[in-house]
Amino acid sequence: MKRTTRTTALTVGAIVAALGLQAGPAQADTSAPRVDLRVLVMSDGGPATDAIAAELDTAGTPYTKIDLTRSDRPVIDAGFLADTVDGRPRAKYQAVVLPNDNPFTAGSAEMAALAAYEQTYAIPQVDAYTYARPQAGLQVPTAGGYSGSIDGVQAQVTSAGQAGPFGYLDGAVPFEDNSPSVGESYAYLSAPAPGADFTPYVQAPIPGTTRQGSLVGEYRHDGRRELVVTFVYNQYQQQFRLLARGIVEWMTGGVHLGASRNYFAVHVDDVFAADDRWDTRLNCTPGDVDCTNDAGTPSPIRMTPADVDHATAWQQDHHFTLDLVYNGAGSVDQREDNNGVDQLADKLIADRNQFRWINHTYTHAFLGCEQNVTVVPWTCETNTDGSTKWVSRSTIDYEIATNRAWGQAAGLPLDTDELVTGEHSGLKILPQQPGDNPNLAPALADNGVAWLASDNSRDPEQRQVGPATTVSRYPMNVFYNAGRATEQVDEYNWLYTSRAQGGSGICEDNPATTTCLPAPLDTKTGYSAYIVPLETRIALGHVLSGDPKPHFIHQSNLAEDRIAYPVLDGVLDGYDALFADNTPLVNLRMKDIGTELQRRTSWKSAVNAGHVTAYRIGDTVTVQSPAGTAATATLPTGTTLGGAAFGTAYAGETSGWTASTGTLTFTLPSSAAAPAATAAGTAPATAPAPHTKVPAGVTEQVPYTQDN
Repeated sequence: MKRTTRTTALTVGAIVAALGLQAGPAQADTSAPRVDLRVLVMSDGGPATDAIAAELDTAGTPYTKIDLTRSDRPVIDAGFLADTVDGRPRAKYQAVVLPNDNPFTAGSAEMAALAAYEQTYAIPQVDAYTYARPQAGLQVPTAGGYSGSIDGVQAQVTSAGQAGPFGYLDGAVPFEDNSPSVGESYAYLSAPAPGADFTPYVQAPIPGTTRQGSLVGEYRHDGRRELVVTFVYNQYQQQFRLLARGIVEWMTGGVHLGASRNYFAVHVDDVFAADDRWDTRLNCTPGDVDCTNDAGTPSPIRMTPADVDHATAWQQDHHFTLDLVYNGAGSVDQREDNNGVDQLADKLIADRNQFRWINHTYTHAFLGCEQNVTVVPWTCETNTDGSTKWVSRSTIDYEIATNRAWGQAAGLPLDTDELVTGEHSGLKILPQQPGDNPNLAPALADNGVAWLASDNSRDPEQRQVGPATTVSRYPMNVFYNAGRATEQVDEYNWLYTSRAQGGSGICEDNPATTTCLPAPLDTKTGYSAYIVPLETRIALGHVLSGDPKPHFIHQSNLAEDRIAYPVLDGVLDGYDALFADNTPLVNLRMKDIGTELQRRTSWKSAVNAGHVTAYRIGDTVTVQSPAGTAATATLPTGTTLGGAAFGTAYAGETSGWTASTGTLTFTLPSSAAAPAATAAGTAPATAPAPHTKVPAGVTEQVPYTQDN
C-alpha cells in the first residue's frame, strides 16, 4: 500500500494566517505552536464516542465533550479550536474524536473548520464508528466486504498495528458473545479503497472468503490523519477494552496527561480459621447466621499443609502473590483442640515470606451492631430507648490489636496500618445497619489503621472512616462456605433459581438486580461449564478496565477441591494470552491500591474543576496543577523531568505519578518529534457519513452474571 509522509513545516506566521488570527509580538523560539493536552470529543449520543470518553475519564486525561444533538452547543469554528497565547498560536485540542468520519450536514462550515484545524496543527481525528466508504479510505462493504454481526469473532492486530499503537497486545482481539439471542456487535469489513493511503491495524476475516477486512486502520489524506473504526462497541465490552489504550495512544502520539495500567490483586480471607460448610439438605450453613435454632451440624472447611504447598507452587508458576487475610484465633483454637499441634499454621508461618499478610481481626467477630441471629435475616439489637446496641470500642480494639500482636509474634511480614474486619463489619450494612458503628473510627485511630477494606457490592466509593481510608474489594462469586464444586453449584442453584425450580426465589423477589437461571445447573458440571467462565469474565473485565480494586475469596476456596484456582487461572492465563510482555499485570498490596485510588480522585477533581493546564511546545511539555496534588502523565520512553528519568515503563510508554509544586516541565526525547503540520488548503468536501447499525447488545450491556 502506498504511504506518503508530509514533512512541510509551518512557521508561526503561516499558522496564524491560515486560521485568520492576529499575529502577536515577536518572541524567541516561535517555530512551534502550543498544543494543549486536551481531547475534543463530539458525541451524537452513541455508545462508541461515549466509550472513548469513559476511557479518557478513567485514565485522568482531560477532554471536552460536545453533545452534537443539543441546539445550544458551541459552534465549531476557528475561534473555538485555536487562538493565540503570548504571541504563539495555540491549538486548544491535541486530538478530535467524532462519531464518524463526518457527522455534520452537507457543506458544513463546521466540518470545514475541523479539517483546516487538523491540517494546520497536525491534529489526528478518530472516527469512533463509521461506515466503510472511500471517504474514509475503504471500499464499501458491498464490494466484496461484509456488513453484519461479528459476535464471537476473533480479530487480529496486524504487523503494522503491533509496530504502532497496539504493540502492547499479543495479537488476538476476541469479540464477546455473551448471549446467543442478543446481537452484541456489528461491523463493516472491507479492504482499503484503490489508491488510498490506508493502513489496517486490526482486521477480521470476511465471512465466506479468505480475505481480511479492516476494523481499525489509519487513513492519511489531504494533510490529515484519521483512525477509522468500523465496528460498534460500548465501554464494557472486551474488544473495546483491549483496543482502548491503543486508540488513545494513537490520537495523542503517546503524549498525554493521565495513565492506565492493568491491575489484579486477590485477598484470601479467614486464613488460619475454618469456614462453615453449606448444607445441601438444609439449604443454609450450620454454624452461621443463615441457619436458625442451631439447625444442622457445622462442618468446617480448613486448608491443609498440602494446600499451602499448592498455593506457593501456583504463585511461582504465575508470578503472582496472594494476600492472606488472617485470624490468629483460628490457630490458637486448633492447638487447644489438638494437644498444641497446628500443622497448617506451622506450614504457613514457615512459608510466610511467600505471601503478603493482612490483619483480619483475631476471632473474626462481627464489629457492627450487636446481632439478633434468631431470625433470618438477622437484625440489630436495640436498647430500651430504641437506639442501636453497638459493639464496644474496647472489643474492636481487642480484635485488631490482639491479632496484630499474634501475627508479629509469628513473624508475619505485616503492614500494620491495613485492616480487613470480619464480613467488613463495623461499616454500614443495608438494610439492617444503615450507618457505621460509631465506635469503629476511634478504635481505628487507637490502632494506627490507615487503610480499611470495604465490600464493593455495598460500599464502592472510597471514603474516610476516622483516620482510615476505605479500599473497596470485589467479592468473587466463589462462596466462602464451599470447599467442593458440588457444594458451590448447589448453593448457586438455591440462590439463582425460582421457587418452581426448587430454588429460594430470591431472584424472583429482586428482579431489578438479579436474574434467575433458566434452569438449575448440573452439580457435576455446572461449576466448570458455567460459573468459572462467568467469574473469569467478570474479574478479567475489571482488570481490562484499569480498575485496581482487589478481589477477595476465602481460604476454604483453596482447600479440598481448590475451586478458586480455575477462576484465577482463567484470569491470569487469559490475560497472558492477550497482552505482550511489556504490559504485565500490576499486583499491588492493599495500601498501595488505596493510594492509587486516592491519587486518582484528587487528580480527577483538579482536572474537572479546571485547575490543570498542560501543553506541548516542540519537545517540551508543561503541566500546571495545584501544588500538593500528584500529577499523572503518559509520555515517550526517554522523557526526563528536571534532568532525571520520568516514570516507569508500561505498554511501550513511560508513565507515573509526580508530586507537583505547581509547574512541571518535561523534556521529550528527540525521537518523539511532533507530527509536521501541513499548509492549510481546502480539503475535498465529503458527504455526511451514512447511518450505521447499533445492535441492542451494545446500547444495553449484556449481563455477565445474575448480579451484573
